[in-house]
Amino acid sequence: MVEVKNISKTFRLGKKQMALDGAKSKFRTAVRNVSFNAFPGEIYGLLGPNGAGKTTTLRCISTLIKPDEGEIIVEGINAGTDSREVRKRLCLLTNDLKTDPNFTADYLFRFFGRLHGMAQSDISARREILFDAFGIKEFANVKTSDMSSGMKQKLSIAISLVHDPRVVIFDEPTNGLDIITARSVTDYLKELRDNGRTVIISTHIMTVAEKLCDRLGLIMEGRIAAEGTPGGILEMTGAKDLDDAFFDIYRKSKEVPDEE
Repeated sequence: MVEVKNISKTFRLGKKQMALDGAKSKFRTAVRNVSFNAFPGEIYGLLGPNGAGKTTTLRCISTLIKPDEGEIIVEGINAGTDSREVRKRLCLLTNDLKTDPNFTADYLFRFFGRLHGMAQSDISARREILFDAFGIKEFANVKTSDMSSGMKQKLSIAISLVHDPRVVIFDEPTNGLDIITARSVTDYLKELRDNGRTVIISTHIMTVAEKLCDRLGLIMEGRIAAEGTPGGILEMTGAKDLDDAFFDIYRKSKEVPDEE
């Protein structure tokens, strides 16, 4: 289980970033009092446009950055005071994770398994499961520089799951993937859910959210604007599909005055 309790995060912008963003302030609040719970055996989705605070929230949960305020509890462990133990229990996959082009799939998988302190026998067992699940076996001894982008993405996913984490966090898991690779990823996320894992994803794609997520938190400008099952959100808004529901909630969120 993951408990996110009223977290906020503000970043200081450099002059170059201010110019790129057209910002007048040196500070940008990415997340504002965000709270939600994600439970074992479900896929919780953070749904929102680019820049809404999805990635910042996931990075806070994963202990890559610390929130300025609030608290995060992962499997009963406080992420702020015991980040090392939290990292043992979760994985984070983002588009920032790149595989080294000079090494093979097998070498990289075993290397990251050793980083997690795993025994060779356990690494081999996980390799069999994950390489089979993602169709990597025949590419095990191929350098990643010779792989397609889809195969590299599937290898990155396998590497992130090497230590069999209880909490799985994927930032835009299908972004940039072809339809076949995307389907293999979403099918495996469902399998993880059905095996009792806590799965948290971010996405801006409505069809992914509707088909994959058991519950959703719609995040707008750093705030959770609505939360519930996809069906519950449709009922709440009276919309015919999640796309219409999202834009209805988005319009209403713009009417909320900024606290800063």
